[in-house]
Amino acid sequence: MTTSAETTPPVDDRPKPPVVDERDIDAEAAQTDGPIDEASRDLLVEGVRTALDGRWRSTRDAVRENSDRADLLPDPSRTLAEARAHTLGVLKELSQQGFASAGFAADHGGTGDVGASITSIEMLGYADLSLMVKAGVQWGLWGGAIENLGTERHHEKYVKGTIDLDVLGCFAMTETGHGSNVQALETHATYDRDTQEFVVHSTTPSARKDYIGGAAEHARFAAVFAQLITGGPGEEATSQGVHCFVVPIRDEDGNDLPGVTTSDDGYKGGLAGVDNGRIMFDHVRIPADNLLNKYADVAADGTYHSPIENPNRRFFTMLGTLIRGRISVAATAGAAARKALTIATRYAMVRKQFEAPDGDDEIVILDYLGHQRKLLPLIAKSYAIAFAQNELTGELHDIGRVADDDSVAGRQRQLESDAAGLKAYATWHASHSVNVSREACGGAGYLDENQISIIRGDIDVFTTFEGDNTVMTQLVAKELLSSYADDVRGLSAGGWVRFIAGMARDVVAEKTAVRQVVQTLLESSDEDTDKSNLTDRATQIRLFRNREDHLVRTCAQRLRRATDDENDPFEVFNDAQDHLLKVGSARTERMVLESFVQAIDECDSRSAQQLLGKVCDLYVYSTLEADLSWFMMHRHISVERAKAIRRGVNDLCQELRPYASVLVDAFGIPEALLAAPMIENG
Repeated sequence: MTTSAETTPPVDDRPKPPVVDERDIDAEAAQTDGPIDEASRDLLVEGVRTALDGRWRSTRDAVRENSDRADLLPDPSRTLAEARAHTLGVLKELSQQGFASAGFAADHGGTGDVGASITSIEMLGYADLSLMVKAGVQWGLWGGAIENLGTERHHEKYVKGTIDLDVLGCFAMTETGHGSNVQALETHATYDRDTQEFVVHSTTPSARKDYIGGAAEHARFAAVFAQLITGGPGEEATSQGVHCFVVPIRDEDGNDLPGVTTSDDGYKGGLAGVDNGRIMFDHVRIPADNLLNKYADVAADGTYHSPIENPNRRFFTMLGTLIRGRISVAATAGAAARKALTIATRYAMVRKQFEAPDGDDEIVILDYLGHQRKLLPLIAKSYAIAFAQNELTGELHDIGRVADDDSVAGRQRQLESDAAGLKAYATWHASHSVNVSREACGGAGYLDENQISIIRGDIDVFTTFEGDNTVMTQLVAKELLSSYADDVRGLSAGGWVRFIAGMARDVVAEKTAVRQVVQTLLESSDEDTDKSNLTDRATQIRLFRNREDHLVRTCAQRLRRATDDENDPFEVFNDAQDHLLKVGSARTERMVLESFVQAIDECDSRSAQQLLGKVCDLYVYSTLEADLSWFMMHRHISVERAKAIRRGVNDLCQELRPYASVLVDAFGIPEALLAAPMIENG
């Protein structure tokens, strides 16, 4: 690696003009930045959309057809009660259309198509995020808890009603005092052997279940996560850790049941159609059968037993079955970002500001490089995230269809890490993209009628629910550093640090099975990233991988200080937290890039493949530009290469400008859901 401009002649890293398939695009128009003829443009949009839609494109098309209606959009003029009633009404309509059946196993009354279920939920993000959250709580979280943590008795009792909305449920995990630290929840479920019941009780004010979707008004049942307290004959009752219980909370008339007190979280920063609320339990008795007992059970005499002996492994196994919600949140955040960027891009193609020095006509604002730099790199990142999301959805779907053995356990564990990383990456991207889109539309973007301001309020909470993003990113780093040691999972900060610090050899980044396309690229290229051309795909992959490996090794070295007796393990961990977060982010960005590379390789349309290649270049260049200080500080990139990267972002933005409408149209958002007077009125 070079350290200065003098050691190696500067490489011309500026992107080369795109190679265009004349069968699909008018070559002269592409070279002159002129308009693409309509037929060629439509072919190109279709090719890119086909690649982006992925494995469940038929599901996407079906949802597009059914959701191409403006009445699905949120209406800010509705009162809180009206918004909630409207959302529930649309949910019932979806239920009647069979929307939820894909998310449940065939022998429970569904079709067992997990990938289709997640894809359908994702597509709701183009309509109303309140509707997506409401559907996700009912069918993904409440229904997922019943399906994945329960056994036959629960499936028979609750699944059919959950699908058709005869049984409305909520997911009561988070408490006022505990969110990310689920193992420390303060709600207790104490077994009473005399009556063979569990007594569910909020032991402190901070044990109140809070921010629970459905708890304020609609839910009649709750999947309550609580410390299971029990002991066998002659044993002192103790906590066996957090387990999940079905607790009825309302009667048929909507009144709280005895011992249950619900309240309303009221107005929020967004998601007006979701009835978030709070629940307190005062010694509420439920039958012993209401324990969701797939992974643990309590005998009549109070004896606790589980097929998973290790308490930490049992806990994370239970939570691991619920990652569909996390994956769905990432998917829908991606959809929200794409919608906001589509509206902002369309506005930028009709809005004009200032005339050219040698003309009288004002210039369309998307022709300004500064505006291109606002939107096009975010569009490129949206493509990258969408392809990674498609892979993650496919992996979750496939894991559920193979036998449960050691290899599946490894895949499941990797999936949990990938889901955590992409959830953080996608939701942070969505929050940023929506805000940039709002600013890019000026005052018009602040009007609710143009949708972006509503999306901004609705998407904000996505960065903290289904796992706080900082915690999720840290989880990726921990998993990466300790992927080969099962017993490290669930340790306290001090215990985990001591384990890492005592390792006998240097830590290197865990390498999962390398994709064939990535392996082929790496084997056929120059290993010196500072001498090879930055448009070379293998060079791009190596830069991302080298950063990840460097961060993992140096993070482990920092954590080794915990072996010194005078060092407090928590202080060591806390001092290295910024490094841990950097490890997690780098790992996720590498995964996202390699997913993009794989998708390009699998694209059937040559012209679409070439355009996606240029979009991928912009993703790489803009990602490197955002982290140039790190790459230069650690001598992975020279000063001259850093300058070339900045020039490359400019060049790529200008080259992709003629295809801006193609790229956003290929998202396939139903036109009725893109209604915005600022676009229609120019």
